[in-house]
Amino acid sequence: MIAFTQKLTRLLHILSLASGLALGGPLLSLAVGPAVAAEKAVPAEKNPPGDIPDTQVFIDYASPEGFTMKVPEGWARTDRADGASFVDKLDGVVLSVAKADALPSLDSAKADYVPKLEASQRAVRVTGVKQIKLPAGPAIRIVYTSNSEPNAVTNKQVRLENERYLYFKDGKLVTLELYAPKGADNVDQWQLMSNSFQWK
Repeated sequence: MIAFTQKLTRLLHILSLASGLALGGPLLSLAVGPAVAAEKAVPAEKNPPGDIPDTQVFIDYASPEGFTMKVPEGWARTDRADGASFVDKLDGVVLSVAKADALPSLDSAKADYVPKLEASQRAVRVTGVKQIKLPAGPAIRIVYTSNSEPNAVTNKQVRLENERYLYFKDGKLVTLELYAPKGADNVDQWQLMSNSFQWK
């Protein structure tokens, strides 16, 4: 199971990224230094863990920030001032909320948001940035891979695949991040969750 410190560091990175985007200013540096920026991608595992079972039950999560979404039942939930996270071993769902004037355009997401994302996590490689239409309205979808935080005991890292969705309404920018070991088969489950997002 991901150590508490690893989860906390990841959440701080996401909070920093969301705040930097919302304020339009420089991204705060939170435990991110030159070693992170220069870090090499670790190899993906041949038979990675992390598949969400087809039998997984999803339940409704209602955020006090004014939205609902389906999340996996039984995953460890952590509430934060800006959102919540749901984690099971090496899989995670992170929701964070920040103030914003509008949904980033495709061009601004590529020019501003992606570089901040690359600076905030380990060995990030963005493979796609698209503007998409979801049931909740227009959204930005960013697909990328990254290294996990080192295990607190073994120092081992895992190559992760990530999908990040940006939703906007009435001055609120919600970031949904889905992550799992690279190669895990979670396409249908991730689609279910991203499509289930609804504003109240």
